[in-house]
Amino acid sequence: MWGFCSEGRHRLLVYEYVDNMSLDKHLFYVNFLGWKQRFAVALGTAKGLAYLHHECLEWVIHCDVKPENILLDIEFQPKIADFGLAKLSQRDSPGSEISRIRGTKGYMAPEWALNHPITAKVDVYGYGVVVLEMIKGVKLSNWVVDDAEDQEIPLKNLCRQVKETVQCGNSSWVESIVDPRLKGKFSIKQAETLIQIGLSCVDEDRSKRPTMASVVQTLMECEDETEI
Repeated sequence: MWGFCSEGRHRLLVYEYVDNMSLDKHLFYVNFLGWKQRFAVALGTAKGLAYLHHECLEWVIHCDVKPENILLDIEFQPKIADFGLAKLSQRDSPGSEISRIRGTKGYMAPEWALNHPITAKVDVYGYGVVVLEMIKGVKLSNWVVDDAEDQEIPLKNLCRQVKETVQCGNSSWVESIVDPRLKGKFSIKQAETLIQIGLSCVDEDRSKRPTMASVVQTLMECEDETEI
Protein backbone atom coordinates (compact mmCIF):
# COMPACT_ATOMS: atom_id res chain seq x y z
CA MET A 1 0.00 0.00 0.00
CA TRP A 2 1.28 3.43 -0.94
CA GLY A 3 -1.29 5.55 0.86
CA PHE A 4 -4.88 6.07 1.92
CA CYS A 5 -7.55 8.70 2.47
CA SER A 6 -10.03 8.62 5.34
CA GLU A 7 -11.86 11.93 5.57
CA GLY A 8 -15.53 11.66 6.42
CA ARG A 9 -17.18 9.73 3.60
CA HIS A 10 -14.08 9.85 1.47
CA ARG A 11 -12.32 6.49 1.74
CA LEU A 12 -9.53 5.50 -0.62
CA LEU A 13 -6.72 2.95 -0.67
CA VAL A 14 -3.78 3.50 -3.02
CA TYR A 15 -1.82 0.44 -4.06
CA GLU A 16 1.16 -0.18 -6.28
CA TYR A 17 0.21 -0.62 -9.92
CA VAL A 18 0.81 -4.18 -11.12
CA ASP A 19 1.51 -4.36 -14.84
CA ASN A 20 0.64 -8.01 -15.40
CA MET A 21 -2.63 -8.17 -13.49
CA SER A 22 -3.43 -11.45 -11.73
CA LEU A 23 -2.04 -14.97 -12.08
CA ASP A 24 -5.23 -16.42 -13.57
CA LYS A 25 -4.81 -14.16 -16.62
CA HIS A 26 -1.54 -15.97 -17.40
CA LEU A 27 -2.55 -19.56 -16.72
CA PHE A 28 -5.91 -20.25 -18.28
CA TYR A 29 -5.69 -18.20 -21.45
CA VAL A 30 -3.61 -17.99 -24.64
CA ASN A 31 -0.81 -15.92 -23.12
CA PHE A 32 0.42 -18.47 -20.59
CA LEU A 33 3.49 -18.38 -18.36
CA GLY A 34 6.62 -20.34 -19.18
CA TRP A 35 8.02 -22.80 -16.68
CA LYS A 36 10.62 -20.54 -15.04
CA GLN A 37 7.98 -17.92 -14.38
CA ARG A 38 5.56 -20.49 -12.97
CA PHE A 39 8.15 -21.85 -10.57
CA ALA A 40 9.17 -18.33 -9.53
CA VAL A 41 5.53 -17.44 -8.83
CA ALA A 42 5.03 -20.64 -6.83
CA LEU A 43 8.12 -19.88 -4.74
CA GLY A 44 7.33 -16.19 -4.31
CA THR A 45 3.76 -16.90 -3.24
CA ALA A 46 4.99 -19.50 -0.75
CA LYS A 47 7.41 -16.94 0.71
CA GLY A 48 4.59 -14.43 1.05
CA LEU A 49 2.31 -16.87 2.87
CA ALA A 50 5.20 -18.05 5.05
CA TYR A 51 5.75 -14.42 6.08
CA LEU A 52 2.08 -14.05 7.03
CA HIS A 53 2.04 -17.31 8.96
CA HIS A 54 5.43 -17.27 10.65
CA GLU A 55 7.01 -13.81 10.69
CA CYS A 56 4.26 -11.26 11.28
CA LEU A 57 3.79 -10.09 14.86
CA GLU A 58 0.24 -11.34 14.58
CA TRP A 59 -0.74 -14.56 12.89
CA VAL A 60 -2.38 -13.61 9.57
CA ILE A 61 -4.64 -16.10 7.82
CA HIS A 62 -5.50 -14.87 4.32
CA CYS A 63 -8.56 -17.15 3.90
CA ASP A 64 -8.87 -16.69 0.12
CA VAL A 65 -5.73 -17.88 -1.64
CA LYS A 66 -6.47 -18.26 -5.36
CA PRO A 67 -4.91 -17.17 -8.70
CA GLU A 68 -7.14 -14.10 -8.89
CA ASN A 69 -5.60 -12.83 -5.65
CA ILE A 70 -1.99 -13.32 -6.72
CA LEU A 71 -0.91 -10.20 -8.60
CA LEU A 72 2.12 -10.03 -10.90
CA ASP A 73 4.34 -6.98 -11.31
CA ILE A 74 6.25 -6.01 -14.44
CA GLU A 75 8.84 -8.74 -13.75
CA PHE A 76 6.14 -11.30 -12.89
CA GLN A 77 7.02 -11.23 -9.21
CA PRO A 78 3.94 -12.33 -7.24
CA LYS A 79 2.18 -10.16 -4.68
CA ILE A 80 -0.57 -11.62 -2.53
CA ALA A 81 -3.58 -9.31 -2.54
CA ASP A 82 -7.16 -8.89 -1.31
CA PHE A 83 -6.97 -9.28 2.43
CA GLY A 84 -10.65 -8.45 2.83
CA LEU A 85 -11.32 -11.88 4.34
CA ALA A 86 -8.06 -12.13 6.28
CA LYS A 87 -8.07 -12.98 9.96
CA LEU A 88 -5.62 -11.81 12.62
CA SER A 89 -5.05 -14.19 15.50
CA GLN A 90 -2.76 -14.64 18.47
CA ARG A 91 0.09 -17.03 17.77
CA ASP A 92 -0.60 -19.11 20.85
CA SER A 93 -4.27 -19.54 19.94
CA PRO A 94 -5.17 -23.20 19.14
CA GLY A 95 -7.53 -22.17 16.36
CA SER A 96 -9.35 -19.11 15.15
CA GLU A 97 -13.05 -18.81 15.89
CA ILE A 98 -14.55 -17.52 12.66
CA SER A 99 -18.31 -17.16 12.64
CA ARG A 100 -18.89 -17.65 8.91
CA ILE A 101 -17.32 -19.48 6.00
CA ARG A 102 -14.82 -17.38 4.06
CA GLY A 103 -13.10 -17.88 0.74
CA THR A 104 -13.87 -19.15 -2.75
CA LYS A 105 -15.40 -22.54 -3.42
CA GLY A 106 -12.85 -24.91 -4.88
CA TYR A 107 -9.99 -23.35 -2.90
CA MET A 108 -11.57 -23.82 0.52
CA ALA A 109 -10.18 -26.46 2.88
CA PRO A 110 -12.55 -29.22 4.11
CA GLU A 111 -12.44 -27.92 7.68
CA TRP A 112 -14.60 -24.95 6.68
CA ALA A 113 -17.53 -27.29 5.98
CA LEU A 114 -16.73 -29.50 8.97
CA ASN A 115 -16.85 -26.52 11.34
CA HIS A 116 -13.38 -27.32 12.70
CA PRO A 117 -11.15 -24.60 14.21
CA ILE A 118 -9.57 -22.55 11.43
CA THR A 119 -5.78 -22.38 11.29
CA ALA A 120 -3.16 -21.32 8.75
CA LYS A 121 -3.59 -24.74 7.13
CA VAL A 122 -6.60 -23.35 5.21
CA ASP A 123 -4.16 -21.11 3.32
CA VAL A 124 -1.88 -24.10 2.74
CA TYR A 125 -4.81 -25.93 1.13
CA GLY A 126 -5.63 -22.99 -1.15
CA TYR A 127 -1.96 -22.72 -2.10
CA GLY A 128 -1.95 -26.42 -3.00
CA VAL A 129 -4.87 -25.98 -5.38
CA VAL A 130 -3.13 -22.99 -6.99
CA VAL A 131 0.10 -24.96 -7.44
CA LEU A 132 -1.68 -27.88 -9.08
CA GLU A 133 -3.50 -25.47 -11.39
CA MET A 134 -0.13 -23.93 -12.31
CA ILE A 135 1.20 -27.40 -13.10
CA LYS A 136 -1.79 -28.41 -15.22
CA GLY A 137 -2.46 -25.01 -16.74
CA VAL A 138 -6.19 -25.49 -16.20
CA LYS A 139 -8.69 -24.56 -13.50
CA LEU A 140 -9.33 -27.44 -11.14
CA SER A 141 -11.83 -25.54 -9.04
CA ASN A 142 -14.74 -24.99 -11.41
CA TRP A 143 -14.80 -27.62 -14.15
CA VAL A 144 -18.31 -28.54 -15.31
CA VAL A 145 -19.19 -31.85 -13.69
CA ASP A 146 -22.33 -33.98 -13.46
CA ASP A 147 -22.91 -33.13 -9.81
CA ALA A 148 -22.93 -29.35 -9.69
CA GLU A 149 -22.83 -29.43 -5.90
CA ASP A 150 -19.39 -31.03 -5.80
CA GLN A 151 -16.85 -28.64 -7.29
CA GLU A 152 -13.87 -30.57 -5.94
CA ILE A 153 -14.26 -33.65 -8.14
CA PRO A 154 -11.65 -32.48 -10.74
CA LEU A 155 -9.11 -31.94 -7.97
CA LYS A 156 -9.77 -35.37 -6.50
CA ASN A 157 -9.52 -36.92 -9.96
CA LEU A 158 -6.11 -35.33 -10.47
CA CYS A 159 -4.87 -36.58 -7.11
CA ARG A 160 -6.04 -40.09 -7.95
CA GLN A 161 -4.52 -39.89 -11.43
CA VAL A 162 -1.11 -38.97 -10.05
CA LYS A 163 -1.15 -41.72 -7.44
CA GLU A 164 -2.23 -44.38 -9.94
CA THR A 165 0.36 -43.29 -12.49
CA VAL A 166 3.16 -43.40 -9.91
CA GLN A 167 2.06 -46.82 -8.63
CA CYS A 168 2.10 -48.22 -12.17
CA GLY A 169 5.78 -47.34 -12.38
CA ASN A 170 5.30 -45.04 -15.34
CA SER A 171 8.62 -43.24 -15.69
CA SER A 172 7.00 -40.40 -17.63
CA TRP A 173 4.31 -39.69 -15.05
CA VAL A 174 5.49 -36.10 -14.59
CA GLU A 175 5.14 -35.36 -18.31
CA SER A 176 1.60 -36.73 -18.26
CA ILE A 177 0.61 -34.19 -15.58
CA VAL A 178 2.37 -31.00 -16.69
CA ASP A 179 0.65 -28.47 -18.97
CA PRO A 180 1.14 -29.77 -22.55
CA ARG A 181 1.34 -26.19 -23.84
CA LEU A 182 4.86 -26.05 -22.41
CA LYS A 183 5.87 -28.71 -24.96
CA GLY A 184 8.26 -30.39 -22.58
CA LYS A 185 10.18 -27.23 -21.73
CA PHE A 186 10.30 -27.57 -17.97
CA SER A 187 12.46 -28.98 -15.21
CA ILE A 188 11.48 -32.55 -14.33
CA LYS A 189 12.87 -32.16 -10.80
CA GLN A 190 11.03 -28.91 -10.14
CA ALA A 191 7.79 -30.23 -11.62
CA GLU A 192 7.94 -33.41 -9.54
CA THR A 193 8.63 -31.36 -6.42
CA LEU A 194 5.74 -28.97 -7.10
CA ILE A 195 3.33 -31.84 -7.79
CA GLN A 196 4.28 -33.54 -4.54
CA ILE A 197 3.94 -30.27 -2.64
CA GLY A 198 0.57 -29.56 -4.23
CA LEU A 199 -0.77 -32.99 -3.32
CA SER A 200 0.46 -32.76 0.26
CA CYS A 201 -1.05 -29.28 0.64
CA VAL A 202 -4.54 -30.45 -0.38
CA ASP A 203 -4.57 -33.45 1.95
CA GLU A 204 -7.98 -33.62 3.64
CA ASP A 205 -6.19 -34.27 6.94
CA ARG A 206 -4.78 -30.85 7.76
CA SER A 207 -2.24 -32.36 10.16
CA LYS A 208 -0.56 -33.93 7.12
CA ARG A 209 -0.29 -30.65 5.21
CA PRO A 210 3.12 -28.96 5.38
CA THR A 211 3.71 -25.50 6.79
CA MET A 212 4.43 -22.73 4.32
CA ALA A 213 7.91 -22.37 5.83
CA SER A 214 8.70 -25.99 4.95
CA VAL A 215 7.27 -25.49 1.45
CA VAL A 216 9.62 -22.54 0.91
CA GLN A 217 12.59 -24.58 2.08
CA THR A 218 11.73 -27.48 -0.24
CA LEU A 219 11.29 -25.23 -3.26
CA MET A 220 14.50 -23.32 -2.62
CA GLU A 221 16.43 -26.59 -2.60
CA CYS A 222 15.56 -27.13 -6.27
CA GLU A 223 15.38 -23.48 -7.34
CA ASP A 224 18.55 -23.73 -9.43
CA GLU A 225 17.50 -26.81 -11.38
CA THR A 226 17.73 -26.22 -15.13
CA GLU A 227 15.09 -26.95 -17.75
CA ILE A 228 15.28 -30.10 -19.85
